[in-house]
Amino acid sequence: MLDWERYIKDFVSYLKVEKGLAENSIFAYQNDVRKLADFSQGQKLNPKDVTYDHLKGFIADLYDLGLSERTQARIISGIKQFFSFLILDEVIIKDPSELLETPSIGRKLPEVLTVEEIDQLISAIDLSKDEGHRNKAILETLYSCGLRVSELVNLKYSDIFIEEGFIRVIGKGNKERLVPLSKSVVNEIGIYSSMRKHLKIQKGAEDFVFLNRRGAPLTRVMIFTIIRRLAESIGLQKTISPHTFRHSFATHLIEGGANLRAIQDMLGHESITTTEIYTHLDQSYLREAIISFHPRNRK
Repeated sequence: MLDWERYIKDFVSYLKVEKGLAENSIFAYQNDVRKLADFSQGQKLNPKDVTYDHLKGFIADLYDLGLSERTQARIISGIKQFFSFLILDEVIIKDPSELLETPSIGRKLPEVLTVEEIDQLISAIDLSKDEGHRNKAILETLYSCGLRVSELVNLKYSDIFIEEGFIRVIGKGNKERLVPLSKSVVNEIGIYSSMRKHLKIQKGAEDFVFLNRRGAPLTRVMIFTIIRRLAESIGLQKTISPHTFRHSFATHLIEGGANLRAIQDMLGHESITTTEIYTHLDQSYLREAIISFHPRNRK
């Protein structure tokens, strides 16, 4: 594929070693650049030959394929990262993607669960089954700690500090943060851990907290499946995922008066702008806040 494979390989190494990105992000960027490579191969273009006009043609093809604006924006982001790398590596001297415009996309808010709905989901877990207490500990950890699903499946016992009252989380870009532990999480992980001892744990999985029946770490897909089945069992009409618990965690903290910067730290957001998506408070809460705190409403 001309010189594309060599540069894509170098790009992946750069993202992994220098940028410290997570595997999922690296995989996404790699796929985005491969789409451009396939397009360029038809015109017999090397990465050095690509111009702004070529990129406009590539984006037009994406549009014709019916890809959503959100998907187009993600692909353009990956392409921009690739050409920034080529500039840094002195492969090219001018970035052809510099003037590429990203489609305007609205910030779509994910579903948020009420405290009552979360309690219903947890209550629907069948604790008579072997995996019951594990699933309860999973939901409590997702909601009480606001973890991403990738952070949950990679959670290790060596990252849990019961006496100090926090867990260490390795998030995006291998960035470390500390998240407080609630009593409910400590309790549920304790119960699950006493039952986990009966599993035949696979070599290398000893430190992972959440395991499947075969003693191997759970996958992201399995967490999605657990949550989907629980939602179906209680007839929940909302479309939810593991991220819904993270979103609910942040929203409920804000509704309780927590500081936005503190929530940013607990979620592991690099920018406060990302955290601000969780400030979509209901009108009744806003009304109460204004009545309670605005100077014109004080007696």
